[in-house]
Amino acid sequence: MNRYWIYVLLASCFEVFWVAGLKHSGNTVEWTFTIIAIITTFVLLPLSAKRLPVGTLYAVFAGLGTAGTVLVEIIVYGEPFNLLKILLISTLLIGVIGLKQISNEPNESSETKETA
Repeated sequence: MNRYWIYVLLASCFEVFWVAGLKHSGNTVEWTFTIIAIITTFVLLPLSAKRLPVGTLYAVFAGLGTAGTVLVEIIVYGEPFNLLKILLISTLLIGVIGLKQISNEPNESSETKETA
């Protein structure tokens, strides 16, 4: 996995934090962390879009963010567990993994040659 996919993974994690923060923040400190997570997400995504196919990047980002948000809502905030919801999220994740696997990503050696 190259560093640009790691940026997408990190952006997805921060998305989960800020989406939960939008719903559950109740004081200045929580809102500050929510805003930092939003900014971090939207700094990492354009960095990865420079080297990855945008359609695949966005599908992976949205899928991981959606799955993470649903899981955090169930585990942390007590959202009712729904087996059908978990099965559908699992289907989404299988699609995201498949998209990532078939994407044409640059390898690290060609990136180095392009920047040199």
